[in-house]
Amino acid sequence: MNKFLLGRRGFVSVLAAGMALAMAGSAIAQEALKVAAIWTVPVEQQWASRLHNALVAADGNGTIDYVYSENISNTDYERVMREYAEQGVQLIVGEAFGVEQPSRGVAAEYPEIMFLMGSSLPPVEPNFATFDNFIQEPSYLTGMIAGLKTESNKMGLIGGYAIPEVNRLMNAFMAGALSVNPDVKFSVSFINSWYDPPKAKEAAFAMIDAGADILYAERFGVSDAAKERGILAIGNVIDTAADYPGTILASALWNGAPMIDKAIADVKAGSFTASDYGIYAFMEYGGSSLVVDESLAGADAVAAAKAKEAEIMAGTFKVEINDGEPKSN
Repeated sequence: MNKFLLGRRGFVSVLAAGMALAMAGSAIAQEALKVAAIWTVPVEQQWASRLHNALVAADGNGTIDYVYSENISNTDYERVMREYAEQGVQLIVGEAFGVEQPSRGVAAEYPEIMFLMGSSLPPVEPNFATFDNFIQEPSYLTGMIAGLKTESNKMGLIGGYAIPEVNRLMNAFMAGALSVNPDVKFSVSFINSWYDPPKAKEAAFAMIDAGADILYAERFGVSDAAKERGILAIGNVIDTAADYPGTILASALWNGAPMIDKAIADVKAGSFTASDYGIYAFMEYGGSSLVVDESLAGADAVAAAKAKEAEIMAGTFKVEINDGEPKSN
């Protein structure tokens, strides 16, 4: 009897230990993922804000433990990446556009850490995934709205740098405008900065003086010029209509959450790969959308854009991805 009791107690102890290990493993799987982001701009800047806000939301619901650095210069970027890597973060999110080789070099040194970096170049095995804001679909739709609204048939486009991430959105906007108004002429300018509102505003004033009545505001500062001169602007990435009432005709919005949530889930599941996560910016994934001020655009223009949007969602119309540098015509 005693032997039986001792054996039963031993079995119960082993069972309890096994259950404890299983529960510990489950807890590890459910632990908040340690994520760091590195931005070369303020987190309020439109591009960075889409991802930063998605990461803040994930941190708020306990999915991740999020830390970040902003306003990091290209010369300091590699150092900051290494510092986070040494702190044991599991996923680093950032922008490699100006630091392609250094960032890829750091990723190669830390194969156990996953990297999700904004980049114009391909991903690299085993841990360097890339993305971009592929919001060319709603950009095309904003072009349709602008093409039907312009009275001068002259539009100005002001961008940061002539890189694929910017080029494809401008090209899509121009294609959308020409699809409904082949008489439109475009003036294109790049300020060679991601954040210089005064310079963008100066370029915008020059285009207005040349007759443009609608401006494509890829950078901050352009909508300020449009508001001051009483013309219309097309928003990009974020919705700034509330800040510029009566000025923002339409905007192509980027929602970073589908991509960020997918990357987090993949890291947790051990299925994160060196792939292009940019597809999660497409409208079908909820990664981008069109917003339009119908009181400014008019019902007919809105109806035309919505009809084309339905074709995009149905897969019967595809917006061309054109990364070539857009030119004035």
